[in-house]
Amino acid sequence: MELAYLSGFMPKVLIETYGCTLNQADSDIMEGILEGRGFEVARGNYDENAKKNYDFVIVNTCTVKKATEQKIRDKLRTMSHLGERLVVTGCMASANRDMIEEVVEEASVVSTNNVTRIYDVLKELEENGKVRYDDAGREDKSHYIPVGNSVISRIPVSEGCLSNCNFCETKYARGPLNSFSEKLILKAIEMNVRSGAKEIEITSQDIGAYGADKKTDIARLVSQASEIDGDFRIRIGMLNPEHLHKYIDGLIEAYKSEKIYKFIHLPVQSGSDKVLREMKRHYTIGEFSGYVNELRKKMPEMCIETDLIVGYPTETDGDFEETIRIVDELRPTITNISKFGLRPHTEAVKLKQLPGSVIKERSIRLARMIKRMQQEEFSKFRGRRMRVLLTEVNGSSITGRTDSYIAVAVNNVGKESLGKFVDAEIFDNSYACLIGKAFAYSEIQSSRLLR
Repeated sequence: MELAYLSGFMPKVLIETYGCTLNQADSDIMEGILEGRGFEVARGNYDENAKKNYDFVIVNTCTVKKATEQKIRDKLRTMSHLGERLVVTGCMASANRDMIEEVVEEASVVSTNNVTRIYDVLKELEENGKVRYDDAGREDKSHYIPVGNSVISRIPVSEGCLSNCNFCETKYARGPLNSFSEKLILKAIEMNVRSGAKEIEITSQDIGAYGADKKTDIARLVSQASEIDGDFRIRIGMLNPEHLHKYIDGLIEAYKSEKIYKFIHLPVQSGSDKVLREMKRHYTIGEFSGYVNELRKKMPEMCIETDLIVGYPTETDGDFEETIRIVDELRPTITNISKFGLRPHTEAVKLKQLPGSVIKERSIRLARMIKRMQQEEFSKFRGRRMRVLLTEVNGSSITGRTDSYIAVAVNNVGKESLGKFVDAEIFDNSYACLIGKAFAYSEIQSSRLLR
């Protein structure tokens, strides 16, 4: 019998999601599966109203950062009264099941490999009580990518990775690389574009490793995706620099399509070759700089996003100064900073940790430098007229993306403009985004706008 009718009512489910775009894509999959079975599914944060309004609450967790893990644990404590109505999945559920059960003993725990079985989980839960789905089976999730009706569609292309970074617990949670079907991924993109999606977010744990287990790669995938009919944009997710040399020429060729954002997320993590070796990051600063310079040479408008870890246990003052130097030299468009935090099941947990005061001091210095740099770089766009794809509501304005995926807050358009391309003049900026004003149709016709 269908679960939706076991108790004579249509079950209501709330899904709360933490972490990366891949986690969001897993939640999309669970939502699609449950709605296909007749469930009413909502996405958002659990609060007191959820206690009485939902029959089940699913929490999709993240384990990348210690601070995020603590936030999730605190939130789970507020849900402990839900008992068996609570289901915890995501990377924390795969890597630290015992930690979850200490906080919410009666909750059901479902590994990342089993999110496609969420209907079976809830059916068994209603019939028999608490369940645990933690087998290590590998599945091609491209079979389950839903067709939505939103402006942005998240398309997972793989999970797991080929790396063994000493600071990262996600490999422990998601396992080795498992690339999904190229054919099914392209079909999912096509169907979502037909359904109205304007921004396709290609996501995985490491987009750079995609296809290594299937004799293909991300350059080939996005090149084929750009041939799909429709006026849309493709955003390529995080790419480990160690893989880029294998297909950089093909990727640069693919970027020639106007359908692919001129954006790349290359996490350097440290400016010190010594620290990179100790992290087990298989590239040098010279190689990383070469990639950035080559991309900018071929595509001057390329937006470079990178990540940095401050306070890795072996990072000396000299190593940190190397990080400062490389940031100042390359001036990434966007730089994300993370304070190092111990993660279970990693090699770095065995190392003597740096004092918290040292990590704090370094992160403050770097953050101030990056904010100043991004403010300066974004200020160069003032006075330019740019084409912007409007994608999200953000307070009183609508946020869009330039062809280089730079965020633009457009303050004179409404929600009805979501999914549309507008021409906007940039008149201000913060360190995080540009601020613009959209032109009316008559103004566009009488202006020579930069495309």
